[in-house]
Amino acid sequence: MGNEIFELKHIFGLKIKEIRQEKQITYQELKDRTGMSISYLSEIENGKKYPKADKIMLLSDALEVPYDELVSLKVPRKLQPIIGLIQSDFFKAFPLMDFGLNPQKLVEIVSQDPEKINAFINTILQISRNFELKQEQFYYAALRSYQELQNNYFSELELSVHNLNLEFPELSDIPFTEKTLTEILLQIGVRVSFEGLAEEELLKDVRSLYKSKERLLLINNGLNSGQKNFLLAREIAFQWLKLKKRPASTPPIGQFDFEALLNNHKASYFAAALMMPEARFVKDVKGFTSLKEWNAEKFMALSSSYDVTPEMLLQRLTNILPAHFGVKNLFFLRFLGEDDGKKFTLTKELHLSGQHNPHGNGLSEHYCRRWISLESVNQIFRDEDKPEYVVQTQISKYHDNNNSDMCISIAFPNISNNSEVVSVNLGFLMTEEHKKQLPFLNDKQINRREVNKTCERCDIMNCRERAASPKVYYQHQKQQQLEKAISKMS
Repeated sequence: MGNEIFELKHIFGLKIKEIRQEKQITYQELKDRTGMSISYLSEIENGKKYPKADKIMLLSDALEVPYDELVSLKVPRKLQPIIGLIQSDFFKAFPLMDFGLNPQKLVEIVSQDPEKINAFINTILQISRNFELKQEQFYYAALRSYQELQNNYFSELELSVHNLNLEFPELSDIPFTEKTLTEILLQIGVRVSFEGLAEEELLKDVRSLYKSKERLLLINNGLNSGQKNFLLAREIAFQWLKLKKRPASTPPIGQFDFEALLNNHKASYFAAALMMPEARFVKDVKGFTSLKEWNAEKFMALSSSYDVTPEMLLQRLTNILPAHFGVKNLFFLRFLGEDDGKKFTLTKELHLSGQHNPHGNGLSEHYCRRWISLESVNQIFRDEDKPEYVVQTQISKYHDNNNSDMCISIAFPNISNNSEVVSVNLGFLMTEEHKKQLPFLNDKQINRREVNKTCERCDIMNCRERAASPKVYYQHQKQQQLEKAISKMS
């Protein structure tokens, strides 16, 4: 009902504004004809107020438009894109207030020039069709923006974790056991079973499935203890935070709206914060960052001390480093390596304070093989014994600018598919301030390499790691030469 009222007010307001401007009637003239104040008329047009029948009659007479036409949901053709936006599932599902946006203000901005907005919306739709973009891709992009706006740190979720620990003191014993988390879920009213997923061929890659009617959480028994505990902790989060809309499975499969995706993120953040409590984790990270030399064993000891996966560890660092260490210009990447390292796919990315390289280019080009994130994957492919994980660091200097990033990469065989290797990567822009705050950045043993974006765009001609010819670079060079020739002749 709330959405219907919201739509009605805005559709009515947009129509009044369109008719008034078309007839070149000023606010003052409309005030004189109706007896309504200018501020009240402005609120009507901006969708903040919906007048009663007697006032609609006054507007009908003043604008010389039939009463039924004013209250009808039919709108002029050039307003249809705006109304379509207001009535869309995306607009209804999208938590505008979380982005600091007021729905009325947004519609007011959109309605300033309906014809241009019409062209814009149609262009977006055309691009979506041409590139086969799906609604959930927009949702994931919006979620990343939401995280980036908050520097990926959410104090209200950290506080909720603290309150849960007060309610269940047994959570202070870290790392957790499955028994501890399962018993807490039972107290909340959720049963847990480790059977029913791995045994089904179609469900063998599904990590968890929540059956809401039975209040039963199914967890794939093929996962390691850290992964199982994360899923248990995340279910506690869904229940504790009372997050109703949610994907039923992990990973999310099927159609779901933005609220469900946002709730999934909140529950995952909560679970990581529960497994790696803020105060304790910050203390441990401070101990590591005070080291004068990079030490991979001590870094991975952080992971084992909390019984978390490398991905959980790096993801948690993206929360803590901006909030407690001032390292805000950072990024997180997850690559999937296939075909013995001949094919790489960027499956997850987060960029705080800028779009770093590498990032998803969607161009079917070859990512730079000098990136440590890809080299660590290839190291596992080359090793016949398939090590549990490979940890590497690199200071990457970009070929086309003066920026250097400190990159930490952890690669490991994909637990769901032995023919694939995953690498998770944390990187941040190197600054003089960071070198003072994080002494290990001055370690001369850390490998330094010049890198670029994709092979197709790279002009480093003596690169032994090149996976494709620099055809895009050559095209750009040819275009520049053509433009110079035309400039000379004109």
